[in-house]
This record gives sequence, C-alpha cells and structure tokens, in this order.
Amino acid sequence: MTVLDARPVDTPPATEPAAKPAAEPAPYKWRWPALGVILAGSVMELLDATVTNIAGPTIRADLGGGPALLQWLGAAYVLAMTAGLLTGGRLGDIVGRKRMFLIGMAGFTVGSLLCAVAVSPETVIAARVLQGLFGAAMIPQGMGLMKEMFPPKELQAAFGMFGPVMGLAAVGGPILAGWLVQADLLGTGWRMIFLINLPVGLLAALAAARFLPATRPAGGVKLDLPGTLLASLGTVLIVFPLVQGREHGWPAWSFAMMAASLVTFALFVVYEKHRKAHHLVAPSLLRKPAFLSGLAVGAIYFAAFGGVFMVIGLYTQLGLGFSPLKAALTSVPSSLGMILGMGAAQGLARHGRRVLLAGAVVMGLATTALLVVAEPGVSPWQLAPALAFLGVGSGLVMGPYFGIVMAAVDPAETGSASGTLTAIQQVGNALGLAVLGTVFFGSGSAEITFGVAAGMTALVLVVGLLLPKQARQDAGFAH
Repeated sequence: MTVLDARPVDTPPATEPAAKPAAEPAPYKWRWPALGVILAGSVMELLDATVTNIAGPTIRADLGGGPALLQWLGAAYVLAMTAGLLTGGRLGDIVGRKRMFLIGMAGFTVGSLLCAVAVSPETVIAARVLQGLFGAAMIPQGMGLMKEMFPPKELQAAFGMFGPVMGLAAVGGPILAGWLVQADLLGTGWRMIFLINLPVGLLAALAAARFLPATRPAGGVKLDLPGTLLASLGTVLIVFPLVQGREHGWPAWSFAMMAASLVTFALFVVYEKHRKAHHLVAPSLLRKPAFLSGLAVGAIYFAAFGGVFMVIGLYTQLGLGFSPLKAALTSVPSSLGMILGMGAAQGLARHGRRVLLAGAVVMGLATTALLVVAEPGVSPWQLAPALAFLGVGSGLVMGPYFGIVMAAVDPAETGSASGTLTAIQQVGNALGLAVLGTVFFGSGSAEITFGVAAGMTALVLVVGLLLPKQARQDAGFAH
C-alpha cells in the first residue's frame, strides 16, 4: 500500500536534509562523429533516390527495356522504401537501433553493388528493390539515435545540420551523377553512380560500428505484420498497373488491380480500427479530418514533386538531346530554389498554412510556365527561371508541411503520425513517378505532362484549405 505524504511537495521534512537535484547524465562522448555517420547514410539514400532521373536514359540504352524501365528505376526503389519504412523504425525498437542501422547500411551497399553489375532490366530493378528495403531499415534509426545521444540543448542544433547537408546533396548529387555517367571512368559508364557507394558504405559501416551507441531493445514492442502487408499490397496494386498498363494497352487486369487497391486500403483502415494494440497507424488518427486532409495534401504534393522532377530529367535528355551532365546542370536552379524556399518557410513560420498555400500557388505558376517554354530548342537558361520558381514553391510547401499536419495530432499520437507522414511521402513519390511518367510516355508531350502537374498543385491548394492554420513547433523532422 502507498502512503501519501500530506506535506507540501516543495517543503523538505524538518529532520531531513533537502534532496539534491539529480545530476544529468553526461552526453554521449562520440555524439558528433555519430551524427556524421547518420548524415552519411541519409545522403547516400537521398542520392540514390534521385540519380536515376539523370542516369535512366543511359541505363536503358545499355540494358534495353521499354519506357516503363525509366519509371521502375525510381518507383521500385520508392515502393520498397515505403514498405520497409512501415516496419524499419519498429524493428529498431525491437532489435536495437545501432544493429538495424548497420544491417541497413550493409544491405544498401550490397544492393548498390548488385545495381552496378546488373545485366538486364529485371536485375537492375530487383537490385533497386533491395536498395530500397535496406535503406528503409537504416534511415528511421537516425532520429531515435540522435534523441538518445544529444542533450536537449544540443538536439535542435543537431537536427539543424540536416538542412544544409541535404541541401548540398540535392544540388551536387545530380551533377555528380551526370558527370560520372558522361566521364565513363574506367569504362564503367552509368555503373559508377552505384559503385561509388561501395567505399562510402564500407567506411560508413565501420564508423557506425565504432561511434554509434549500443541501444537496448524496447520491451513489449511487436510488429503489425498484417497491417504492413495490407498497406504495402495496396500501394503495389495501384502503382504497378499505372506503370505497366500503358505498355500493354491498358488491359482489364490493370483496372482490376487499381480497383483491388481501393479494397485493400479499405481493409487496412478497418483492420487498424479494430486491432487492439501495436497499431501501424493509431486508430484515433483515422478519425481526425485535419490529419486525413494532411495525408491527402502530402500524397498529392509529393506525387507532383517526385513526378515532375523525373519528367524534367527525361525531357531534357530524350526531348532536348542534352547530355547527362548538361541535364543535371539544367536542374540546379530548382535545387537552389528549393533551399531558398525552405529557408523562407522557416522565417515565415508564424504565418502557418498561408505559407504552404502560397507555395502551392508558386508551384502551379512555375509548372504552367514550363508548359509554355517547353519547346524544341529551348536552352537551359530559358528553363532556369521556371525551374527556380518551381523549387521555391516546393520548398515553401515542404518546409511547413509536417509541422502543420502535426498540429492536428495529440502528443500520444506523435510517433504513429510521424511514421504515417513519412510513409505517405514515399507513397506519393511512387504515385507521381507512375502517373506523370505514364502521361509523359503516353502523350509524348512534356507540355501535357506539365499541365497535369499544374493541376495536381491546384489540388494541393484546394485540399490545403482544410489543414490547421498554424504549425506545431515540436514536430521534429522528416526527410
């Protein structure tokens, strides 16, 4: 039985000395080198998510395959990442975050080697799936490790490192990919964009083993395998027919699969609502209109974002005849614009939802401008203003997005909501690669494709009106 002391809690007993405040544990000694390891893993994942936008036409010319290969090079990676993210973070809780990071880094490096030695479209796509799965095992461990390593007063500074590092990777990654493809080092051609991961991955794995703190598995945590399978199956059932249906003349099975995806997602929602514990998505989130609106905005925005940048890489090479390096340099204004837009979004954070809506307007105007200037013989300098504003608009949307959606979430729902938003980011990317890639190859027109993208950003604007007006400042980060 517990006996409560009736004395005021801030008055020590007269006969006992006042208790000394507990000393804070010393911060983890190797936290800054460990942060470097986590950043290295994130940069590797970001680069490999985008390099095929530049290298795709060269890979297809070497290995053969139809236009769908250009979509699958990105979509297979993103789909696998999505499926893996649904379980990767939870596996870190179960077996330990350091162990899962090492497994993910090792598997990602092996997947990169398999991409580099692929001899057919099927083998390179399979290797991309492997990369995505192991990347999903590695990436979710970063936030948990950082929260364990850094004291509260240093944590925000540690999170702040991601912005400039990932920004530099976003700018330099396509340029590096274009240069490696064009330089044909040692006769490797496009394969070097994956081979370069081998020394980086090996060094990062050794550094992770040395500097990352050993974490104890969390007790009582279980995987929601049925929920994971339903969510992953629903995503595959919608993306696969969108990519492959056009090449086969849109047969009946393609529409049947898309219909089955809707049924599968409905089953997922019903299952999650009736599951008693260890939910993949907290059932209470599915009853919040503002959070559901946030998922819709994220799916549409990331679809437009991922799809349009893939199409720009294909259009500049297949439509305008640019070399891989020239195509990569052409995309630099969009990357710089995104960095500028995200920086502006931080400075305008007090305006909340209005910043996101303004970003959707800028994106829509920029894609409309691309529709106008996308003519034969257009130069990189003529494309630059529209691409720069496309990047600015994207940054204005992405900067406040996670914080705004998290404003609709209760503190107890934060973990589930963060994981769900990260997953919807990947699902949206996969849908964008499928939808806009299909429009581009089906119509043979960059103008029509940019017009569809402009329509998607208009939907972001409309649905975005249902979001909370102000962002939550403690929403963490996503990438």
